[in-house]
Amino acid sequence: MSQHLHTDDAAKPVASYSQAVKAGELIFVSGCIPINPATGNLVESNIEEATEQCLENVKQILKGVGLHLGDIVKASIFMINTEDYSGMDLTYSQIVPQPYPAREAVFVTALPKNARVEISVIAKTRS
Repeated sequence: MSQHLHTDDAAKPVASYSQAVKAGELIFVSGCIPINPATGNLVESNIEEATEQCLENVKQILKGVGLHLGDIVKASIFMINTEDYSGMDLTYSQIVPQPYPAREAVFVTALPKNARVEISVIAKTRS
């Protein structure tokens, strides 16, 4: 049986999905786009700030269940511009602790709310 998770400290979902779902020892965090939860506005200034906001939303969702970014075992990153990869990767490497989780970066035509980046993760609960 799964448990649906929510925190007001991260951006609210922009469609019909849960912020995260717990299934067994795994937490599946839905794709987070760079929405500032305090303002509801999309962070659009640059890829570094957008990536930071995505990861802050992920961090707050994990914090709500007693986890942190170091508990991530898999990350999926979606971007609309291949030129944003290096800026995203640099910011990601400064925020996500080593050893880094498994990860892929995929380039897509568009993202919700015309965001530049979206990040989803899978984390493992501590036993």
